[in-house]
Amino acid sequence: MGRQVLLFISVFSLSTVLGQVSYSIPEEMAKGSLVGNIAQDLGLDLKRLKTGKARLHVGNSVEYIELNKERGVLLIKERIDREALCKQTTPCALHFQIILESPIEFYRVTVEITDINDNAPVFKMNTMIFEISELASKGAKFALERAFDADVGINGLKSYSLDPTDNFVLKLHDHTDGRKEVEMILQKPLDREKEEHVSLILTAMDGGEPQLSGTVQIHVTVLDANDNAPVFTQAVYKATLVENSPKGTLLTTVSAKDIDHGSNGLVTYSISSSTDGILDIFEIDETTGMIYLIGDIDYETSKMYQLSIQAKDRGGLYDSCKLIFDIIDVNDNSPIIDLMSTTQSVSEDSTSQTVVAVMSVHDPDSDNNGQVNCILGENIPFIIKPTSNGFYSLMTESDLDRERASEYNISVTCSDEGVPSLSSSVTLTLQISDVNDNAPVFERSSYEAYIVENNTPGLSIFTVKAKDADWNQNSRVSYLLEDSSVNGVPVSSYVSISADSGVIHAVHSFDYEQIKDFEFRVKAQDGGSPPLSSNVTVKILIQDQNDNAPQVLYPVQTGGSLVAEMVPRSADVGYLVTKVVAVDVDSGQNAWLSYKLQKTTDRALFEVGLQNGEIRTIRQVTDKDVVKQRLTVVVEDNGQPSRSATVNVNVAVADSFPEVLSEFTDFTHDKEYNDNLTFYLVLALAVVSFLFITCLVVIISVKIYRWRQSRVLYHSSLPVIPYYPPRYSDTLGTGTLQHVYNYEVCRTTDSRKSDCKFGGAGSQNILIMDPSSTGTMQRIQIEKNILDEPDSPLEVRTCLNRS
Repeated sequence: MGRQVLLFISVFSLSTVLGQVSYSIPEEMAKGSLVGNIAQDLGLDLKRLKTGKARLHVGNSVEYIELNKERGVLLIKERIDREALCKQTTPCALHFQIILESPIEFYRVTVEITDINDNAPVFKMNTMIFEISELASKGAKFALERAFDADVGINGLKSYSLDPTDNFVLKLHDHTDGRKEVEMILQKPLDREKEEHVSLILTAMDGGEPQLSGTVQIHVTVLDANDNAPVFTQAVYKATLVENSPKGTLLTTVSAKDIDHGSNGLVTYSISSSTDGILDIFEIDETTGMIYLIGDIDYETSKMYQLSIQAKDRGGLYDSCKLIFDIIDVNDNSPIIDLMSTTQSVSEDSTSQTVVAVMSVHDPDSDNNGQVNCILGENIPFIIKPTSNGFYSLMTESDLDRERASEYNISVTCSDEGVPSLSSSVTLTLQISDVNDNAPVFERSSYEAYIVENNTPGLSIFTVKAKDADWNQNSRVSYLLEDSSVNGVPVSSYVSISADSGVIHAVHSFDYEQIKDFEFRVKAQDGGSPPLSSNVTVKILIQDQNDNAPQVLYPVQTGGSLVAEMVPRSADVGYLVTKVVAVDVDSGQNAWLSYKLQKTTDRALFEVGLQNGEIRTIRQVTDKDVVKQRLTVVVEDNGQPSRSATVNVNVAVADSFPEVLSEFTDFTHDKEYNDNLTFYLVLALAVVSFLFITCLVVIISVKIYRWRQSRVLYHSSLPVIPYYPPRYSDTLGTGTLQHVYNYEVCRTTDSRKSDCKFGGAGSQNILIMDPSSTGTMQRIQIEKNILDEPDSPLEVRTCLNRS
């Protein structure tokens, strides 16, 4: 059988329905049979079918056709029986769509199913029985039951034949709706006396190739005279019937009259129809002619019913009429929403009019009951528009923002215009996928943080925090320092920042006295592509710590010179002797200084100002006061804990300079040693002791060794020839050192007052200790120790020279 292909291409305004193709195939094709090359007919590339996830959308119908994406062809999936699919409806066609995604496209496909002659005509009755009066005149008509052929067109019922044709012939009546009614016409009067029963065979034939037929037996019983047939009051009856009417409803009444008397005048009614299933819907009271509803009426299944009513008397005469029921539609069907293609998610940067779903909406009702309007829920950035008859596209109406709404539950409600209106709804869940359209935002426009100086390197100062309204990777914030410098030094030398947490750490210890504050900028950058960032200014303020002791500027402390303040003996109470001037490089209360007297020769004579450091007399100076006065002043700051410094102030109570000079001649040679003198003395003593012990150990070791050698030689018979290196002498036969070592130690109480120099041999070692601090040496020690034999003396000389 041939296969026809019709291709129609049409473009709609929203570019969702891109074309239509039609095919024509015969029914009963085997599974896997080729319907058509859909890719070629629609001009689609096979790659597009695969990448677009091409699929067939058949709605709620059985999927008789399948798509082979590898070959781009349509194949038979299930055997198609045109009679089961469409019954008597012509043309019979399958309607479905081919859906493509990315972008969403769909094409309409219509496959017309043509009939083949696979059904023979059949009669519902196995036998037709007639009782015909022998008085029936020539030309009398007898209606025969029509045969039913499920095929249509040329394969449908074509003709009838009757055998034998001695008394009867057939007459066909073709109606405009395609039905064929057959009547049996009496062409030769019957004679009961000759033949009481007549048997005939009625054959129904279709027009298919090969031709199929069906037969039924006709039994005619010849009756006595009944010369009047029933007659209906109307040839055609019409009535209306509302669908969904309850069973048992009286629909109408037909009436026929027979002017005969007796049993020949009794009329019985019956329904004769070739429409399949009609007797399951209607029934007639054979006595009264009342017609009742016994089945379900559905306007969507059939909009009109036509019945053939027969009235027959006891003599076998009959009349027939038509009864036509027009079905009135009621709004009993809600709109059917079929989601053909949906998108699970859409990017928030999608442009307006982006299609997110395609659906078909159908209401089987008619007129206003079948008119459908679809609306969406309120306050959502989506609209729904009809694209073609019964098809709608759901699309974006305005810009989307995932940060405002990350998900939409879109409710689509479709209502018809019936009274009352019926509606259906469906809800689509649409995820809004994120794009990196939000830069990180710091919690504050600027930051200020404090850190105490002398901090530990790596100390956490504080944390900056930025939030990104995007999602997932786009909201992952990392922190970094912008390139800048502080006093010519890169800011990264001062602080560092954790890329993940935003914690700012001190790179090294800060010194308030060197830097009090500095600023830098922190960048917060998200993980999007391309990344977005924002900046914030951070100011670090160094807080002072009491880490510096006060420094005395006056009086100046010198190592060897003597500085003294003169107070005349005529000085009155409150006389200003001098002023201790000190500074503290710290700030705030750490730099507030106070002055106190720690030690003084005469505590009742002087006092120091607590705040200003002025040393004043607190009584009248008398002749009994000693000339030499020493005051120790403590300068203390106000920090926690406090730090201090001390200064010695020498005061001379005298009226003339010679008096002061005579009294202060030995002032510098006090019994107390300053720190430097003590250090050098200890060092000299340690060096001398080390050399002494070393020499002693070496001498003892050599002697023991020599003694052991002599013992060996004493017990040996070999001659001994001693050998002595140059410049070595062995007066006692046991020494290995030079003959004489001289040690000279020169001591002086003040290096400025001693210029003693001792000449010695090349073998001499001289240790001279000259302390630089002011001190007094009152004791002179001269020691001389002989460590070895008289021939190897060690000399130690100590001299003190005072100018």
